[in-house]
Amino acid sequence: MRSPAATADSRLSLLRRVREYAVPPFMIEAATVRRRVGDWAGACAAARVDVDLDLRAVAHCHGRELAARLRADLRHLAPDLLRWHMPRIAPDGLLRPGLTVSLARYGPAEHNDAKQVHLVARTAPAWADAGQRISLALWCGSRDEGDSPHPHARPDRRFRLDLHRHLWDVRSADELRVRAGAPELAAGTATAIRLDPQWDALRECGYGVHRWAAEAALLLHAVGQTSGTVAVRLGPRRRLLLDVAPAGADRRPPTARIAGASRAGRVAGLPVLPDAATWMAPDLELLRHGLIEVDRLHPLVASALAPGHRVGLTPASPDPAAAPRLVSCRGAWHRIGLVNGVLTSLDHDGAQIRREELLAALTGTPLPCLQAIDETHRRPELLPDIRARLDHGDTAGALATVEALLGPNVLLRNGNLREELENAALRRITYGLFRAGLTGHGPPPSFWNRRPKHDRRHHPRHTFPR
Repeated sequence: MRSPAATADSRLSLLRRVREYAVPPFMIEAATVRRRVGDWAGACAAARVDVDLDLRAVAHCHGRELAARLRADLRHLAPDLLRWHMPRIAPDGLLRPGLTVSLARYGPAEHNDAKQVHLVARTAPAWADAGQRISLALWCGSRDEGDSPHPHARPDRRFRLDLHRHLWDVRSADELRVRAGAPELAAGTATAIRLDPQWDALRECGYGVHRWAAEAALLLHAVGQTSGTVAVRLGPRRRLLLDVAPAGADRRPPTARIAGASRAGRVAGLPVLPDAATWMAPDLELLRHGLIEVDRLHPLVASALAPGHRVGLTPASPDPAAAPRLVSCRGAWHRIGLVNGVLTSLDHDGAQIRREELLAALTGTPLPCLQAIDETHRRPELLPDIRARLDHGDTAGALATVEALLGPNVLLRNGNLREELENAALRRITYGLFRAGLTGHGPPPSFWNRRPKHDRRHHPRHTFPR
């Protein structure tokens, strides 16, 4: 079993990698400019978010009032901020695949998902996640599940952002500081949950214990209750039960106590604390540990967590352009750099370079300068950075790094770098086929998927919360 310190370190490493590659600065800038002029569809396109809804069709099917509310939310949607806060998985911090996240609910006041219309954000399944694109759609109840090509069309109970608008709505972005519990952590106030010493490890692992009572009260209020029991997910098969007491008449905040731990199957009917409320806010955690600077945060996040700090339009980003590099060549230090858009040796004339290239073609040993250039073509030092950008869908950033390293007019040679770029292009084709519905619902089912499945409605012990 991993220690709490190891768990916390791995989580922080994952969060730091996500903040470095997942939402590049140019995406934030382009999406912000388009959103500020009222072009919400253009902002979604800049943030690699596909729009799978039609406002005219929504008005025709659900009425003009609902369509007007939806249009207002879309105009204030920051798709780059949504991508910043979307759930992710280890080890590379990619978007959690095959997920449907509820952003907003519309419809009658009854707390019944089947009667409400949800604005949802969806991620592609793992086999078609090239580009790390997100799609916006409407979920109108269980009747739409059979027609949707998505493997999990129903909104997930654990991953929901309709109670956390500050993670995607610019009108509520300033609430991040309070919802993250930054004032409580700064003041060192005690948590509203009465914890035994054995639960102190939860805080060390990154759980937002100091906000559980308030967030659980908001969850119960959303389902029409003022008190009750809320389940907190601690692992695939472990749940923590919180008994929430209502706020006092003297405006005291709601309190909660740990009722115990239970297996997942025994808490199927209880409300589940959303994942965004279970953990400490990632950016606040990175700032507290000194792993990120305020200027590297999303501007809306930075203005909320550091009110007195002046934040520009986009976070700072290092220049990928590289200066001429030095290579030890026959007892002297020679330079290699870009000339006319191609990486070449700066201290050898053209005739000597052509002779050495001919010698290499005849299986000879070329100059160390040419060896360094060939190694940069095939296995550059920045290959992990390029691979990470490609994995997170930042094709433009990956190509900019390649051009800064090898030049814009380079002809790539066979090697690891070329294979990575070719594989990224092939994966994008697979995603296009998924969007077009030409590949069905995924790869062919395995033997275990063909086995008949029992109806879980008649077996309570097999009923698990989503």
